[in-house]
Amino acid sequence: MKREEFRFFHRLRVRWAEVDMQKIVFNAHYLMYFDTAVADYWRALAMPYEESMHRLQGDIYVKKATVEFHGSARMDDHLDVAMKCERVGNSSMLFRGAIFRAEDLLITCELLYVFADPATQTSRPVPAVLREMLAGYEAGETMLQVKTGSWRELGTDAGHVRTEVFVKEQRIPADLEWDAADEGAVHAVAYNRLGMPVATGRLLPARDGVAKIGRMAVHQVLRGCGLGEQVLRALAQESQRRGDRAIELHAQRTAAAFYARLGFAPEGEPFEEAGIPHITMRSGLPLAR
Repeated sequence: MKREEFRFFHRLRVRWAEVDMQKIVFNAHYLMYFDTAVADYWRALAMPYEESMHRLQGDIYVKKATVEFHGSARMDDHLDVAMKCERVGNSSMLFRGAIFRAEDLLITCELLYVFADPATQTSRPVPAVLREMLAGYEAGETMLQVKTGSWRELGTDAGHVRTEVFVKEQRIPADLEWDAADEGAVHAVAYNRLGMPVATGRLLPARDGVAKIGRMAVHQVLRGCGLGEQVLRALAQESQRRGDRAIELHAQRTAAAFYARLGFAPEGEPFEEAGIPHITMRSGLPLAR
């Protein structure tokens, strides 16, 4: 089994609590590594697991797990846990995994899952949409569609994401979240293949050639998967299309590094907005690659 056979990789570093006196990883931890990789595999499909399975009216249970040892991982090793869905049966899904240290193959596994009714844990057919998502991901297809439009067109879905992130998660008062600017803004909403809105943002009209992007929100469990970047680029393209020369935003301080990677530079001093530390950042158009 070789690295090029896989599209999905999960990176980890071996910690001291996972090794024995010889600094070799305890065998049982390898299954934990694979399980963690499978959880991130679902995130790569832009699927918030619990909500997605509720929508699919089922859940996934491990039926069989086999592990084959070719070598040992050691303390402080950087490992790549590779995972792919190799076959989907009527109600089963076979995942094949491998753990690499650089190009060295250390561990392989097979994980057999069954899609089942969560109430009775009796198997049921894998839904067609899930079957198509798995096949599409392994074929290199995109798992996300970003739509841009007006508040009338996208407000319901954009509002859902913003309510979950800003009002419920960050506890921003609802009367501060909603304003009249939504009606005149261009909105972007990212949807997964289940049709679930999972990220959003808005673009306000420009002043002196500088437009403002705001209300950037990504589903909590999908952060770090590139959704925010896709929404931001969609809004930047809209801004560039209408002739704006630059865009700025009020970045939460915890997200400043994300925006910096896309070419945004900080301006002025930090400030608080809705009780959360922010800093103004600006970028020319198009955004950096």
